[in-house]
Amino acid sequence: MKKLASAVSMVAVSALVLSACGSGGSGSDTNSEDYLACMVSDSGGWDDQSFNQSGRAGLDAATKNLGVKQQLAESQGDADFTPNVDNMVQQGCNLTFGVGFLLEDAIQTAAEANPDLNFALIDSTFSDADGKPVTLDNAKPLVFNTAEAAYLAGYVAAAMSKSGKVGTFGGIQIPSVTVFMDGFSDGVKKFNDDNGKNVELLGWNKDKQEGSFSGDFENQGQGQELTKQLISQGADIVMPVAGPVGLGAAAAAKEAGDVKLIWVDTDGYNSTEYGDIILTSVVKEIANAVEDTVKEGTEDKFTSEPYVGTLENEGVGLAPFHDFDKDVPQDVKTKLDELKKQIIDGTIKVESENSPK
Repeated sequence: MKKLASAVSMVAVSALVLSACGSGGSGSDTNSEDYLACMVSDSGGWDDQSFNQSGRAGLDAATKNLGVKQQLAESQGDADFTPNVDNMVQQGCNLTFGVGFLLEDAIQTAAEANPDLNFALIDSTFSDADGKPVTLDNAKPLVFNTAEAAYLAGYVAAAMSKSGKVGTFGGIQIPSVTVFMDGFSDGVKKFNDDNGKNVELLGWNKDKQEGSFSGDFENQGQGQELTKQLISQGADIVMPVAGPVGLGAAAAAKEAGDVKLIWVDTDGYNSTEYGDIILTSVVKEIANAVEDTVKEGTEDKFTSEPYVGTLENEGVGLAPFHDFDKDVPQDVKTKLDELKKQIIDGTIKVESENSPK
């Protein structure tokens, strides 16, 4: 198992939202109304307007549509991950989700110790001490090949840039972040190749796997500073891949007055207060994947087979242009449709070493 989280201190479980507890186990005799589906957040919190919020939306939908019970644990930092997951085990949760790559250790340890309970991990697969993939019978990875949708975002960003420079930065340099940046880079390159242009990408070098990172998913001030640096270098469209840190990027773009943003994970036009500067968003349909996984559990059909979101299965996608719809030329929209079809049929292969395997 990767050992990415910091050493766990013996702290109290943080911010639990409790509901009545269901029975443990995942047998076929578990009715939906007795089924307890649980979720532990990453440190960004439930209102991060990104992947934590999307995960909770899926659990809320499962509660409403399937009649299951739910329990939530909001993590304030890395040290909360293991205590929060352990608390879910103690509550007898039939299925426990960990939201984010950094919960891999906590979820994998709990799954190995509790074979009668089911677990799911959003944005990461499981691995051994050497980093090699492993399969756990009672644990399901929910991963997303966002490079495909980010490829389209990179293309439209390059097409819409007036300065000839676009930028991106990440929260932490982990595969579920850099996979966006890789796809974005390739999309910019595709636009340049197709149109004989030289739009420059700032903040990420795909070949060297080097770029700009805020260091976490919480420090909005750092996101604002990184975005100001990109803007000072000439970028007029920026894609932050950093959860709530992206709100700092949005503040910097708003202040600049002539800079657009590309949001990630959710449709930022709907999930943030910055819709008027968001050109589009690279969306992961996390909520749908969560609800579907809960449904599998209630029907005794849970498997360890990974869910991989792609353009083909609509697990990832490019959000509408909303306020900028009239500004995006029709020939660019037509080209994006063509590129999407070519990615789906395999004519174009969006390759990233960070894509889920």
